[in-house]
Amino acid sequence: MLTPKNNLFPIRNDILARVAKSFFNNRFAEIDSVPSEVFPDGSQCYHQNIANDRNIVRQICMAILGFCPEDEEGKNISLSEYAQKALKREKLEPSKISVISSACMACRKERYIVSDLCRSCIARPCQVNCPKKAISFVNGKAFIDQDACIKCGRCHDVCPYSAIIKNVIPCEDSCPVGAISKDAHGKEHIDTEKCISCGKCLKSCPFGAIVERSQMVDVLKTMLDTDKKVIAMVAPAIVGQFGGTVNNLVGALKALGFDDVIEVAVGADITTQKEAAEFVERMEEGKNFMTTSCCPAYFRAAQIHIPEIKDFVSSTKTPMYYTAELVKQEHPNCAAVFVGPCFAKRVEAETDPNVDYVLTFEELNAMFIGAGIDVATAPAAEFSKLSCAQGRGFPLTGGVAGAVASLVEGKTEIRPEKIDGLSAENIKLLKRYATKGCENNMLEVMCCPGGCIAGPGCIAMANKATIQIKNYTVQGEDLKNK
Repeated sequence: MLTPKNNLFPIRNDILARVAKSFFNNRFAEIDSVPSEVFPDGSQCYHQNIANDRNIVRQICMAILGFCPEDEEGKNISLSEYAQKALKREKLEPSKISVISSACMACRKERYIVSDLCRSCIARPCQVNCPKKAISFVNGKAFIDQDACIKCGRCHDVCPYSAIIKNVIPCEDSCPVGAISKDAHGKEHIDTEKCISCGKCLKSCPFGAIVERSQMVDVLKTMLDTDKKVIAMVAPAIVGQFGGTVNNLVGALKALGFDDVIEVAVGADITTQKEAAEFVERMEEGKNFMTTSCCPAYFRAAQIHIPEIKDFVSSTKTPMYYTAELVKQEHPNCAAVFVGPCFAKRVEAETDPNVDYVLTFEELNAMFIGAGIDVATAPAAEFSKLSCAQGRGFPLTGGVAGAVASLVEGKTEIRPEKIDGLSAENIKLLKRYATKGCENNMLEVMCCPGGCIAGPGCIAMANKATIQIKNYTVQGEDLKNK
């Protein structure tokens, strides 16, 4: 599901930008004032009272500073203390998505309920189709016995008036691997062993209760407070996220403090070449099918939740991996910073010695605001390396499979299929393909519906970004001609 426009993301972006601005202004000397700036006296309250709202903002700031609110255990340490710890931090903590308990509204367990739209029709398909006889009619309206209901949803599907509503817990409903559940107090808890860091829960929670430990401060202090060369590796999904042209964006990144900027689409071109060669080899060996491997959330899901499909996953590395390899070959002592739409890239980076930090587009936007940089008016600059059309199309659903197919053409038959979004249903589908076979032989699996342009770290609407990426893609040279 693509997240629609809502009131929460501007608030989150405002908090991120205020933390970044606090760094640029005076290295966090006045960061303790951020919660009251976000919710000044007289503001609308979202969580009982303004003091609670401010405390939630404080915990969001903690996550932005690189700390986990779940680890605080009621200590209520000031933001300025956390900021000083962040400035002194030399080693990154493992990536983690966590729940702010005070912001979690302990949503009621998923169930089906009858609304006042029920007309007490003679057909009564809800009652007839219920496998557990959980539906009766009371005072002329359908009534669901919640103790008997198994939540199969048949009543919801057959009601001619759409009178039966599915009441869900947004974060649990969005998680494709069942990593989120309630604790003894009804609050949500994320099982880190099951979590694939897809970020769907963060996008779906309407209370902003779910946060991810950021590396923004670590990048800022490395870039501005050390002599180390810092290189930005920008994912191809960045096209269309900011105002101005791609070259304005490169100029803005250099104005921010990055010493060089390289397209991760360059690495995507390498992935395309290697994955195409691997596909041909596997088909010649008589393999049934192969899946892509560049989506880190899917890759982790395959390892721990879909073990049946592990042998079908391509062994080719991701575009980030090959880009970082190129960067470190040229600048061995630099800090390589991946900038993309995905939280799962932080987990991937923990096993890649060539990637030092990972930022989301949302965090980069906050850094631009904090530094007072307008991307649209920034002096134009060039990428250090230019990518081909194939690599530029990776962020869109079908882009990876299409790129591989363009190089496989004429060497072996390729029948691509798109798994557009990693859902519980698509996980079952992949398990069935692994055990019973698949009609198509090249499966592109993207965790986010629509592709990387719908990632949890994006700031632009996916449909608008898609148009700009397509325009940028057609400007690239065909990889087959290189």
